[in-house]
Amino acid sequence: MMAPRPRPNDRFQLQSWHGYVLAAICVAAGVPAAFAATDPGQAGMFETLLRWMPLLLKGFIFNIVISISAMAVGTLVGAALGLGQISLNPFVQKIAWIVTQFFRNAPWLVLLFFAMFLLPFEVKVFGLTIPLPDWLKAILGLSLPVMANVSEIVRGAIQSLPSGQWEAAESLAFSRTQVLWRIILPQCVKRMLPPWMNLYSILTMATVLASIVGVSEVMTLTGQALAAEGGRSDLLIPFYSFVLLLFFAYCYPIARWTVRLEKKFSVIT
Repeated sequence: MMAPRPRPNDRFQLQSWHGYVLAAICVAAGVPAAFAATDPGQAGMFETLLRWMPLLLKGFIFNIVISISAMAVGTLVGAALGLGQISLNPFVQKIAWIVTQFFRNAPWLVLLFFAMFLLPFEVKVFGLTIPLPDWLKAILGLSLPVMANVSEIVRGAIQSLPSGQWEAAESLAFSRTQVLWRIILPQCVKRMLPPWMNLYSILTMATVLASIVGVSEVMTLTGQALAAEGGRSDLLIPFYSFVLLLFFAYCYPIARWTVRLEKKFSVIT
């Protein structure tokens, strides 16, 4: 009896160690070129990197703060927008759909510039002046595409459930609100978690866009450090490789965890 023919997805699957090996190869490939460009009269590239490393780590932590904040704001508003897409009110459903599609299909950088230059520098509430710093505008700008994508995640998860769930709950005299909060949404959490985590990983990598609008995150600080070192070309590879490894070390475990959750919570149809 012949063995079953393997499916394309079963022939090769990425493992956790594949990513770490790839990152090590990418960094090691640039080391010889960096050493070749080093001036004997200057401090070594690794010595210079170690000197600037605390500042770069501080900037990367700021990237994480921006990503968590933008994800929190986008998730809260996006969840409400996703519920609006399944509303029985045609007007609410149409408005929620239009807002979702607009921000979901808009470039992230354009939305960031939109928030950065159209929002005021400060607002006055009951005579109290509240400043709006650039990092806060960056959070609001990045939360807009997150909001739209979360809206689609929520809508897709709810509509993926069998219609029998609604019918059974309605037969027990549950209101629509009770059906959503007690029956539908608890089941949707498992379906929404993997794409939500994947979206957060993408958002974290997109926080470097904030450097274009002057936010002092890791890419901005890296550029300032290189400028302070006189623009040495031999520092480009180690500095940007370090930034690359920071994002990789933070995002790759999230990606692997997402794959595990997708397998664990997979729905057999």
